Amino acid sequence: MLNIALPKGRLGEKVYAMFEAAGYECPSIKENNRKLIFENTEKQVCYFWVKPSDVAIYVERGAADIGVAGKDILLEYSPDVYELLDLNLGKCRMAVAAPKEFDDDGEKTLKVATKFTNIAAKYYAGIGREIDIIKLNGSIEIAPILKLSDVIVDIVETGTTLKENNLEVKNTIVPISARLIANKASFKFKGSDIENIVNSIKTQVKNND
Repeated sequence: MLNIALPKGRLGEKVYAMFEAAGYECPSIKENNRKLIFENTEKQVCYFWVKPSDVAIYVERGAADIGVAGKDILLEYSPDVYELLDLNLGKCRMAVAAPKEFDDDGEKTLKVATKFTNIAAKYYAGIGREIDIIKLNGSIEIAPILKLSDVIVDIVETGTTLKENNLEVKNTIVPISARLIANKASFKFKGSDIENIVNSIKTQVKNND
């Protein structure tokens, strides 16, 4: 049985559709109920829904053989997993944003509000900029408005929220999308099964380009 961790929400539904198209369907997952675990013994697959930010933990710890996690999670937490495939889904970007009138003159320590502290630290270390990181977990956009920070580092999809709060993207750090990941031990012992899924889904990704 191959255990597959799917992120809850619209992204997970799109990902499941790819697995289904690859021939690994599990009809019970489409039933209207509150179950979190679904099995198809004939296809030898078991799917379960988890919070998107937790998928990598389930895969790294071996509770799931494979799963789908955003590149932002992989960069921020560096889980010890194999990254197998870019699914070209959930596309957005990690960016630095600030009030439109803000200009970083580099003279004082830059105050950066973010929940992605490792990504922010690595980015600014790479350009030699001294920063003070302020870790927040939600409503990052209000930090510069209330003068808590100079800039924010966050995921930007459409940019609508930024515009509504008089912020704009100053720099793009890295593009983000959903990635298929595998547990390292599982890849060793269930490699052929995992490779079959990867090859089938890879064809779908190419066709969607």
